[in-house]
Amino acid sequence: MNEKLDTLLEKMHLLEKEILRELQKKELEFFYEVRQGRVRFTEEARARHQLLAKRFASYIRESRFMIILTTPVIWACFIPIALLDVAMIVYQAVCFPVYGIPKVKRRDYLKLDRRHLAYLNWAEKFNCEYCGYANGVLACATEIAARTEQYWCPIKHALRMKSMHSRYRHFFEYGDAEHYRKQIETVRRSFEDIGKSEAEEAAST
Repeated sequence: MNEKLDTLLEKMHLLEKEILRELQKKELEFFYEVRQGRVRFTEEARARHQLLAKRFASYIRESRFMIILTTPVIWACFIPIALLDVAMIVYQAVCFPVYGIPKVKRRDYLKLDRRHLAYLNWAEKFNCEYCGYANGVLACATEIAARTEQYWCPIKHALRMKSMHSRYRHFFEYGDAEHYRKQIETVRRSFEDIGKSEAEEAAST
């Protein structure tokens, strides 16, 4: 394994935690709190938000014609995304117990909380929840695919990648045949860090 790359990825993980802590500070700044998975604004904040809400008629009138025209195309994507969601649920339910891979918790990726924002009209809330669902499903599917790849082919790419998924740090170096053959069974079962990170998250909330 490339120790320098592992160190950099660990620093990236720590930075992500720091970003999360900074985002949590916004609760105080914008007068809301998250308790037991529910978002609660102060009464003053909700009243202010309602004053800033845009009426649906104004929302449509101020939208460009081409944006309105492309709306059906955006919403047509809901069908394949929903099918992917179902496929991923079935796939990991059937395969992951056989492979000994811990299941991806769907609720960790799907966060549908924008409907609580009183400054959004019903159309904006609808669109925001759709975006949250779509991106949540894709992120969840990426993690499921990453864990699958760690089991079946944990080898890094030689070609430069735009981004790396969460399990990439555990993969063998490209061309490292000796370690691949000797340690493949160990690496394909190395998911201990998932339980550790989940415990840390639970402790921090």
